[in-house]
Amino acid sequence: MIKDILNDAEHRMRSAIQVLHDDLAAIRTGRASPALVEKLPIEYYGTLTPLMQLASISVPEPRTLMIKPFDTSTLKAIEKAIQSSDLGLNPNNDGKVIHLNLPPLTEERRRDLVKHVHHRLEEARIAVRNIRRDSQNDMRDFEKEKLISEDELKRGEEDLQKLTDKYIEEIAQQGKTKEAEIMEV
Repeated sequence: MIKDILNDAEHRMRSAIQVLHDDLAAIRTGRASPALVEKLPIEYYGTLTPLMQLASISVPEPRTLMIKPFDTSTLKAIEKAIQSSDLGLNPNNDGKVIHLNLPPLTEERRRDLVKHVHHRLEEARIAVRNIRRDSQNDMRDFEKEKLISEDELKRGEEDLQKLTDKYIEEIAQQGKTKEAEIMEV
């Protein structure tokens, strides 16, 4: 029973880490990366659709993204979505593709991005701790119902804490890596 709770907790914690990883990939660094815009919602026939489903995104140069829509009628909608996003990028539309030139980040913008990264890291830590709390409650319920012994409860809680510490450390590691990327000039 405890093994099932721990397996479930680990699966949920791994999912929280994956969400964090995807979120961090979308935060801009000095280099161009398709992850920056691939999840950008585009108004397509009345439905918000991620850009990666409407266009191919490539990196022809280190500071340039090229977005080539599968259907050229979506060019204007893509351009509008990029302008209204919080990316701070100006799309250049040549009628077939959109070029996004990423200007070098200013020191102030870098600090803002690092603050944003820290905010995302804290959200991930909270998610992991909430998973730990839910799992602890499940274990305690089992103990109250006499399905497991007090010793099994203690061992289960220790294992759960080790699991939590492992994922909190992984979150910190991802944060350090992303912060170094952002601050790199």
